[in-house]
Amino acid sequence: MQDKLEQVTNSIVEEANSILDFSLPISKEISITIQGLLFVSVALIVTSFILKFIRRFVTKKMPNNDKLKFVSVFSYIRGFVFLIIFLIAMHTSGVNVTAIFAASAALLIGVGLALQTLFQDILSGIFILVDQSVHVGDIIELEGKVGRVLDIRLRTTRAVTVDNKVLVIPNHLYLTNILFNWTENGTTTREFVDVGVAYGSDVELVRKILVEIAEEQTTVLKEPKPMALFTDFADSSLNFRIAFTLTNSFDVRFTQSNIRFEIDKAFRENNISIPFPQRDVHLIKQV
Repeated sequence: MQDKLEQVTNSIVEEANSILDFSLPISKEISITIQGLLFVSVALIVTSFILKFIRRFVTKKMPNNDKLKFVSVFSYIRGFVFLIIFLIAMHTSGVNVTAIFAASAALLIGVGLALQTLFQDILSGIFILVDQSVHVGDIIELEGKVGRVLDIRLRTTRAVTVDNKVLVIPNHLYLTNILFNWTENGTTTREFVDVGVAYGSDVELVRKILVEIAEEQTTVLKEPKPMALFTDFADSSLNFRIAFTLTNSFDVRFTQSNIRFEIDKAFRENNISIPFPQRDVHLIKQV
């Protein structure tokens, strides 16, 4: 009876082994057994639990802002780790990994070229998150476009313009262009309006008018005080600049527009003219 039981047990074990050793062909040169497939699956599941534990342990005491940044970076690291573990598990289970790379070499080259910009965006995003040169809420200027940063992701940065339009900025542009961060040193910025007056105008009166107009604006800070600068003796005009400080530089164009309206009005009232370029053309008649 015992011999018969052993025979049945051995038969079951052999059957199970034959099932586990059953080879699943992937291509002519590549195949994987059921046992190898199970091993790869278990390796990926275990890796998933380990990475989840590491993520929770590291972010346990992090501030929410830093936690979001770490999770964004960690998601890409997680994908890379899964790829490495997958290749190692496939090699350990007897799969010819070299053959896989050889068979897909042309495809990998094409995908690599296509994803080159994507990888640049991701690396730039990591640099931004780690370097903290740009924060959510900052006002930035890039390629002549100004916007308030709404969200910083690994591949793109989202910013809203003064026209309430959303800019989706690929992060690699930060590495290839000059970025102006208007609020890096704080929320206040120094702004200005330029104007020219005709030669012979009372320059002291011009300075007084410009300063008074700037001080009357509700959006302009009282300290530091607005300052009028005599910037140049130009071809057709005496050039002035009124400099002032704002706390909300995002809406600077509205303050500048109000100041220009008031300048035009005040100059008309005080008989100060704003000249336009003039040229004298001499015609010589040849006999």
